Amino acid sequence: MSFVAKPARLTTTSGTFDSDFQARLHWAADTDAAIEQRVADILADVRLRGDAAVLDYTARFDGLQAESVAGLELTQDDFRQAFEALPAAQRDALQAAARRVRSYHEAQKRAGGESWQYRDEDGTLLGQKVTPLDRAGIYVPGGKAAYPSSLIMNAVPAHVAGVAEIIMVVPTPVRGSVATGGAGAATASRGERNELVLAAAWVAGVTRAFTVGGAQAVAALAYGTATIPKVDKITGPGNAYVAAAKRRVFGTVGIDMIAGPSEILVLADGTTPPDWVAMDLFSQAEHDELAQSILLCPDAGYIDRVQAEIDRLLPQMPRAAIIAKSLNDRGALIHTRSMEEACDISNRIAPEHLEVSSRDPHRWEPLLRHAGAIFLGAFTSESLGDYCAGPNHVLPTSGTARFSSPLGVYDFQKRSSLIEVSEAGAQTLGTIAAELAHGEGLQAHARAAEMRLKQ
Repeated sequence: MSFVAKPARLTTTSGTFDSDFQARLHWAADTDAAIEQRVADILADVRLRGDAAVLDYTARFDGLQAESVAGLELTQDDFRQAFEALPAAQRDALQAAARRVRSYHEAQKRAGGESWQYRDEDGTLLGQKVTPLDRAGIYVPGGKAAYPSSLIMNAVPAHVAGVAEIIMVVPTPVRGSVATGGAGAATASRGERNELVLAAAWVAGVTRAFTVGGAQAVAALAYGTATIPKVDKITGPGNAYVAAAKRRVFGTVGIDMIAGPSEILVLADGTTPPDWVAMDLFSQAEHDELAQSILLCPDAGYIDRVQAEIDRLLPQMPRAAIIAKSLNDRGALIHTRSMEEACDISNRIAPEHLEVSSRDPHRWEPLLRHAGAIFLGAFTSESLGDYCAGPNHVLPTSGTARFSSPLGVYDFQKRSSLIEVSEAGAQTLGTIAAELAHGEGLQAHARAAEMRLKQ
């Protein structure tokens, strides 16, 4: 079967550009009421029945039978054996990716993840104490649709931050079944473990892991069961049931973000081979039909050449149907007046992945304010960032890069303020505090400060 991909052709000189552009950007983030209700029921059940509920849902959704949740736990030996059984090339790739990701996050920690303090002129000590979370939960999509790169991107910064325990949950859906974590039925009685994910857990330093997925896994991590420990924060991607569960447990635990469909925006000046840009657009479109791929370029002829490469390359893609659907429904090739205007439009979009495919990318980088990750230059394909460049690939989507950041070491740390007021400092600060407290009508606050003043 042949597929055709024709992203919308827009031009900023059109009188209808703004409305056409907004229509293409629109993505309905409304949650399905049935999913929300099912997730609410699962969370309540796991909170009430603990391990028993986890076992029931794991058997129902993943087809994995066990006498106890302890029977669903993976061991360090499982991780090591999976790693040692990999082909040498895969072992080397996992280690190289983890090494680069660890190096980047260690630099991130040095740059702003350490405690600090100072004393002012009257001897008062002020500062900030940075401490890691005690326990983090990592959700890793599992089975045959597994993402060892996602495990590395979530576990390594937690490890670098100093998190004492990293608890991984990974579903093992039955081969050929639809393991939704809240809908569908398994078709066999044994789950499929992904050995590359287990090997990545060995490389990334996961402490414990359980073959549990879906909303029930999120509930177990958030509330704790007799076997699965309660964590302080849950990170990692998942399906609609996992996203809904994370949204509902926020407040009981921390979460990383609620991610929307994957996005790529390419700013091109026309100097990059057009087949490179076409494939970069494919790289996000192949995730799912809701993914968004957009090209901004001031050269109309170059846009034509990119479209020609889309036509030529699409039949070669194993996921051509998904790519075509994504590009037809949400893709866009936009002709701009200039690269400056392209940068302005990019800031309006605030994309997850932003490629500056230009001969002189550093000329345009200062104009770019909002993006999850910025990839500079024609040789910097977004896919390198997904796997091994070093910075985290867990990025804000759906325009949230305007106010949020990539996952990092700081997501697995918390900060406590340090205050030690000297006797001399209490005279100055106490007078100020008492005056303000009286003004607010909080007399006990004022008296507490005044008691420390010299009479």
